[in-house]
Order: sequence, then C-alpha cells, then structure tokens
Amino acid sequence: MSAARTPADLPGLVDRRAAGQPLEHVLGWAEFCGLRIAVDPAVFVPRRRTEFLAGQAIALARPGAVVVDLCCGSGALGAALAAAVDRAEVYAADIDPAAVRCARRNLAAAGGRVYEGDLFGALPAALRGRVDLLLANVPYVPTGEVGLLPPEARDHEARVALDGGPDGLGVLRRVAAGAAEWLVPGGHLLSEISERQVAAATGAVTRAGLTARVARSGEHGATVLVGAWPSLRPSVGTG
Repeated sequence: MSAARTPADLPGLVDRRAAGQPLEHVLGWAEFCGLRIAVDPAVFVPRRRTEFLAGQAIALARPGAVVVDLCCGSGALGAALAAAVDRAEVYAADIDPAAVRCARRNLAAAGGRVYEGDLFGALPAALRGRVDLLLANVPYVPTGEVGLLPPEARDHEARVALDGGPDGLGVLRRVAAGAAEWLVPGGHLLSEISERQVAAATGAVTRAGLTARVARSGEHGATVLVGAWPSLRPSVGTG
C-alpha cells in the first residue's frame, strides 16, 4: 500500500504481483543489509542470503578499501560496502545495460562508479593491482537447471544473471583466473556458490594462485568462497 502513489494505483500493483512478478520489481526496491536498493524490471533481485557475503567482505575491509563489485546487478553489494566501510572506493560492473543503469542510481550517493562490459574488461586499467576486495556474485545456476528456478527468477530476471554454464561455474572460473592481476597483495576475492560446487570452485581459485577457504551460514542458507591473494614477503638478506 505504501508503494502505491495513489489509491487508484494499488490494484494494478496487486495484479502485477498476482501475475507472478517479483515483489521487488513491483515495489521498485529491495531491502539489503538495512538499505533500500532500487530494483528495476528484469534486473536481478538481491537475495537476502547474499547479505552473508556482504558481511564476510565487511569483516575483511579496512578504511579506504578499494572495492570492485563484478556482476553487480543492482549494485547492492557495492552499496552495502560503501555504507559500512569508511571512505570505501567502490567500482562496479555488469554486462547487462539495465543492471548498469540501476546500479548507477544505487551507488551515486556513495560516489561509486559503474561500468558496462564483460567482467574485468569493463574496468579502468588503473585499477589493476589496486583492488582490496573483489566481490563477484556471479551467476552460478547450471544451464540445465535454470528452468527449475522459481518463476519470479526464470521469467522476470535476465538470463545472463542466472546462467553459470554447464556446471554453473563458468563465470567464476573466468573471474578467478583474472583476479590476481587486479588484487593488491593480501587482497580477497569473495563469491557466492552452492554447497555442491565447493570442491570444483575451490579448485578453480587455488589453480589461480589464491588461497581458498569456505564460509557457511545456516541462518542465511549461504556458502561463500573466499580467495586470498598472498601478501608480499620481505626479501631475506644473505649477509
């Protein structure tokens, strides 16, 4: 009722929801980490379980951290980090133009910059080697299982935001393979995965030279893969 601009608008909103549109698309926003995130039609709706990924990233962040939100969708993760981390420098990217437009609205107040393009190819070259936290809430549903998703997702969200390839890890492998070039020594890559993908996803991260650990939350029903790029070690003198 509060989302209806006038009482006459309310039946139309109810009809859209009854027809199967996601509630967040009907209202035009989703709650995420205590923030109201604008969500346009067809844009991936930020999941409440992804608040666990945000929390893991916030715990690793330092003031002034450089944060990149790849596959950003609405920009919810970047917005959450900007709100929680003092002086965070936030960048985001997505291949979907509708998502980019939405993320720009959500990150504008924090001074976040949003780019359109495919993963790292969308980012300014000046970010190479400067990223403290690389958040990649990549699509991780196997292609053959997209049709099994709830209709709110499969019928109303962009396919590119859901489909992770034959085993669901195609995009994550690409992110992991390029992460080292962008992370600072001691930087971290964080990505949400399913529990059954843990072994394969961990292998992809470790092959890229990162140290992997898995964080789990029963409360959120979430599994997050955290990859750490080793810190530089001081050279040891011989004399």
